[in-house]
Amino acid sequence: MRPWRLRALIVLVAALALGAWTLASPAGQDAPRPAVAAVEGVGLTVASMDRAVEFYSKVLFFETVSDVEVAGEPWERLHGVFGARLRVATLRLGEETLELTEYIAPRGRPAPRDARSHDRWFQHVAIIVNDIDQAYVWLRRHGVEHVSPAPQRLPDWNPNAAGIRAFYFRDPDGHPLEILQFPAGKGAARWHRPGARVFLGIDHTAIVVGDTETSLRFYRDTLGLEVVGGSENWGPEQERLNNVFGARLRITTLRAPAGPAVELLEYLTPRDGRPYPADARANDLLHWQTLMRADAVRPLVTPLGRRGLGLVSPGEVRVPDTALGFKAGLTVRDPDGHAVQLRTR
Repeated sequence: MRPWRLRALIVLVAALALGAWTLASPAGQDAPRPAVAAVEGVGLTVASMDRAVEFYSKVLFFETVSDVEVAGEPWERLHGVFGARLRVATLRLGEETLELTEYIAPRGRPAPRDARSHDRWFQHVAIIVNDIDQAYVWLRRHGVEHVSPAPQRLPDWNPNAAGIRAFYFRDPDGHPLEILQFPAGKGAARWHRPGARVFLGIDHTAIVVGDTETSLRFYRDTLGLEVVGGSENWGPEQERLNNVFGARLRITTLRAPAGPAVELLEYLTPRDGRPYPADARANDLLHWQTLMRADAVRPLVTPLGRRGLGLVSPGEVRVPDTALGFKAGLTVRDPDGHAVQLRTR
């Protein structure tokens, strides 16, 4: 073939490919929009709302945004709990929110007292502080239950985690929590702004997973979260932080276009973490749920079901207009059993 004919053929093929891409992609967009527009907050089930609100407000300085009571079939279907009557309080710290839920009926089971940081029902939120020593003294003064023996500084040999200081503890219901301080050059710029507040906001929620690649097919490929970082952590500081002897973790951080990150914690060692209880329900005190906003919930039902994931809700559930601020939702479990509640406003 003559050179000019070859060049013409290349131009024609490129034009056809561009035309096909243009037909498949919305005008002015490089890629389809992610299914999830934001991680709007993190929810957890509590035994006593009054006790929980007092702890999160007086000890961790969250502010109450709303406190409502809901009941009826839509809420039963959304959460997968028949006969549910819920008291739901939304608390804010900085720009992030926690949603506390007390099941007035039916009451669920208490959190396992022998829970470990590498059990696959583990989930926590990382609360950023500007002075971890001052924050730790404050927590000690209020008698929190330790998970870590003391704040730990992650070593300099690990460039992605070097200089981060963190401490694990529990709330009155046994939910694990973390305070974390970023060194200069790490974390969002807002975590380093000068100010009088010690407790600043939530950077991420972390969940233990059995296999990172399987979890990425859910959070990245189906929900559209973007991988923004990762590291492999081990050593005595990490072991003491998690209170797991021999801990070696693969950590993968994902983000939606807005809101706190979701951090996947895969324990490469030890591998004896217990699976998420198959009979767990939203009224049990080990229950957490990551709250995500989607432009539309119904289109996600089929792909989530096709992946063999546990649909807690029978499909999209329309809810009455309440102070919770959304009109439809869907609760699903990820490959390890962690709950994600997708909401549309």
